[in-house]
Amino acid sequence: MATVAWIGLGHMGTPMTANLIKNGHTVHGYDLNPEALDLAAAHGVIPVASIAEAVRGADAVFTMLPKGEHVLAVYQGADGVFAHAETSTLLVDSSTIDMDSAALLHSSARERGFRFVDAPVSGGTSGAALGTLTFMIGGEPDAVDTAAGIIEAMSGNIIRTGRATSGQAAKICNNMMLLINLAACSEGAVLAGRLGLDPKVFWKVASVSSADSWALRTWYPVPGIVETSAANNGFAPTFTADLANKDIGLALRAGESTNTPLPTATIVAAQLQELIDTGLGGRDCSLIIKHIDPAVG
Repeated sequence: MATVAWIGLGHMGTPMTANLIKNGHTVHGYDLNPEALDLAAAHGVIPVASIAEAVRGADAVFTMLPKGEHVLAVYQGADGVFAHAETSTLLVDSSTIDMDSAALLHSSARERGFRFVDAPVSGGTSGAALGTLTFMIGGEPDAVDTAAGIIEAMSGNIIRTGRATSGQAAKICNNMMLLINLAACSEGAVLAGRLGLDPKVFWKVASVSSADSWALRTWYPVPGIVETSAANNGFAPTFTADLANKDIGLALRAGESTNTPLPTATIVAAQLQELIDTGLGGRDCSLIIKHIDPAVG
């Protein structure tokens, strides 16, 4: 079993570390938020006061942070991972970040003699809690294999995506498609209701027909239909509109850099931005349905 340093104990990090601990790993956790540390400690994480303390004696370091700038600061800062970890320690970033930051982390780790993989996840907080996340891992094969041995405790699927940054590339494209699907669910749900269809009956039709998607089965933005939907809890966040907007923005940036038109993603990004502009960025991203039905939420 491994000793893991975990940096970033938010909505995803805390249940992920709980599954590591259930499977016999030891986790030293660090987060700037004392409440997050306390919650993780209740699940068996050993809380520490600094990155230096977290990485001391660790077999692997995992980071799960909101943005590329946060990940770069954690690795490259004077009190960061590169400054304090042993080069024998495997470095794993499971954040969803921009391609440029991911590439810089790989090159910086290589220059310093570290093994590094980008290993973002899909499956949301429910997948994190159940240990059924899909991990997309990019990097050198030996580092990927070592990471997979630890990741197994948190995952339902481990997909080796290839070279450095390929995990991030897969995640960016995946989340773009997820959010487009969520917007489609919103439009379909509102239209079906206004045509007089029973919401549960329509969802059942869609879920076994060609409209089926993970978003429909897991995040359907109508209360009382899907157990894991934030709509059942007043759109309290499982994945905030702020973070969703960040992720689809990563896709749009990647589209620009590769000369790839992304017209549908552009529309969805504008809808998420509208939520943010009206003070709803901290609510769940499935509140995007409010763009179709302003009375919701």
